[in-house]
Amino acid sequence: MLAGPLFSREALTVPRQFMHFLIRSGYVGAFFVLMYTAAQTTFGWQQVRNLGDIARFGQLVFQVFAVVQLAMMVFFASLFAAGNVAQEKDRRTMLLLLMTDLSDSELVLGKLCSSLLLPCVLLVASIPVFAFVQMMGGVSSNQIACAIAISAATGLAAGSWGSLVAFWREKTFQTLAISLIGIVLFLGIIEGVVAVTGALSSVGIVVGAMNPFRAMLRVLDPLNTSGGITYVSVAMISAGLLATLALTIVVLTIMRVRIWNPSRTLGDMATMDEKDRGVSRPPRPVWNSPVIWREMMTKAYGRKVIVIKLAYMVIAAAAFYSVLSTPSNSALVLGMVSPIGAAFIALSLLSMMLINAQGVTALTSERDAGTLELLLVTDITAKEFIVGKLGGILYNSKELILIPLFFMVWYLWQGVLTFENFSYITLGFLSLVVFAAMLGLHSGLSYTISRTAIANSLGTMFFLFIGIFICMILILQARASFGLQLPSFLVFILGGSLGLWASLTHRNPSPALTLAAGILPFCTFYAITSFLLGHTLGVCLFVVAAYGFTTTAMLIPAVSEYDSALGRTEMPKG
Repeated sequence: MLAGPLFSREALTVPRQFMHFLIRSGYVGAFFVLMYTAAQTTFGWQQVRNLGDIARFGQLVFQVFAVVQLAMMVFFASLFAAGNVAQEKDRRTMLLLLMTDLSDSELVLGKLCSSLLLPCVLLVASIPVFAFVQMMGGVSSNQIACAIAISAATGLAAGSWGSLVAFWREKTFQTLAISLIGIVLFLGIIEGVVAVTGALSSVGIVVGAMNPFRAMLRVLDPLNTSGGITYVSVAMISAGLLATLALTIVVLTIMRVRIWNPSRTLGDMATMDEKDRGVSRPPRPVWNSPVIWREMMTKAYGRKVIVIKLAYMVIAAAAFYSVLSTPSNSALVLGMVSPIGAAFIALSLLSMMLINAQGVTALTSERDAGTLELLLVTDITAKEFIVGKLGGILYNSKELILIPLFFMVWYLWQGVLTFENFSYITLGFLSLVVFAAMLGLHSGLSYTISRTAIANSLGTMFFLFIGIFICMILILQARASFGLQLPSFLVFILGGSLGLWASLTHRNPSPALTLAAGILPFCTFYAITSFLLGHTLGVCLFVVAAYGFTTTAMLIPAVSEYDSALGRTEMPKG
């Protein structure tokens, strides 16, 4: 096969695992749970016999499914591709692969195709679901084909980008952060070019088609023929350009894979030779807490972290400029939040994803390097280790935390926000930041395989944000009160609770984690409805209480003893 033995092994071994079938069936089941929730929210328990109402419902469901699946393809394709290669580097097995008779194309394509196997399987499994939605009316076969094509091409491009970054960079956190920020910058540049050239110009149409979300919105609006081009043509242009971009990235990766990797390995070996010859640096004073000293005073996450922070600042500056150039009487984004709030939410979500990535890689890098086991024979307690790691994560992410808050300080000074609302936003944001960091540490401790830990941690954050987005869309669609919405969303909330419970209690279940998994989705749903009703205090209280309790439930077992954190028994000291 073109992808070589790496992909052949993955294709033969993955279907033997029970989790493969569980994920595939669970993915389809989640679509039907979402469809049931949307039906209950739209129609309730009344019998619907009007074909027009059913067709409009089918159109709504198709819109939600298409956007959610596209976002999942972008996120998980880049995550799996980057994590698959980064794991080889962390375990020092990448050099062994380079020493085999694998060609450059077999190495790159094998890793890429292995990473995209699960997203492709899920994409194919969704086709019968879309066909079922088509039976309700309101959706054509061309729309479904266009949506699948855009999602497939987007997944290929995102996976190719994640693979390139993983072969290029050494540190796992750098790989994940650059992959995520690169996608955001790419979409931002596309939208900037469209804004300058005009969305209806020939250049704007072609360049705008490279933004898969913009192309998907045209597919979801089939009657829109602005620019004299149909949605089918836009979808074909988008899929073709994204596939060409993916091919270019793959070719570049194949050409550079042996330039990026052996040179770095030889550089490390040269440094080791200098140490063997007696070349050493003067000792550095170490604090009484060596873990947090290492996190704060050394380059534990690589020398290019400053580049990641600068890229984040560029994104923040672009968001700030877009808000300043937006008229004050602009319509609400998606009918829910103001442009100012949308910019703050976007920056906050990006910050929390990066903080969560740093949290989980802080543990997985230690385990893969073999240094986590060494901590068991030192006099460092579990409390010193966990608190040191958590403090280091927050310190290294200080720019990611302060920039969104400065964003709100500016609007507090401008009088757009009241001090009361600013206090609520600050408390809620800081609670979510600590939750994201602790969730990363918890996943790193709970899962022994780095790729699984990274996927679980970032996947939990992703599904949490997607679930909030879907709930807000459906609530606005029904326009009912909290009391009427709760029975309709009960199945959706229970599904989220079960998924969160399975994630949090993977290795060391506890009553506190079970309670946290049960109350967190309900409190989040209440916070959403309170926000849409304008009750700011209720949003702050429920966010701080729910996510603060979940953070504490993850933190206490980790800092109490290694038996809970690592599945080992802590040896008595003294």
